[in-house]
Amino acid sequence: MPDTTDTTAHPYPIPATIAAVWHQDRILLVRRANPPDAGRWGFPGGKIEAGEPIERAAVRELFEETGIEGRTRDVFTAVDAFDKDGDGRLRRHYVLIAVLCDFVAGTPVAGDDALEARWFRLDELEDAGLALSLDVAEVARQAAVLGGR
Repeated sequence: MPDTTDTTAHPYPIPATIAAVWHQDRILLVRRANPPDAGRWGFPGGKIEAGEPIERAAVRELFEETGIEGRTRDVFTAVDAFDKDGDGRLRRHYVLIAVLCDFVAGTPVAGDDALEARWFRLDELEDAGLALSLDVAEVARQAAVLGGR
């Protein structure tokens, strides 16, 4: 079997956060502008800066990508996101740490590396026509349970 890992781009997993925010029985998602999963819907988030706590990174990225102010509640799961080239070789491996956040204020506006930002009902995430990043629906269900929805 050929080796499909190209560790010259980035040899180690990259820690990043994703913010799961509920407001009026809807969860906030962004349509990604950049890899991995460019064009797909996922949670607002991004890389954790050196010395930055996970929770602070989650609310910072939430605001940068959507203009929504949030307050962290719980770190509740982690998922892998793989950025591969056209030949299937791994360029980057992200470990996305999910943080449940409470909505504080704001109206979603796409910013930073998001093409769109909007609220979705949980049942809308099951729509076959909606291009979601891997594990988004499952993480949203977990966040709904933790958030008492």
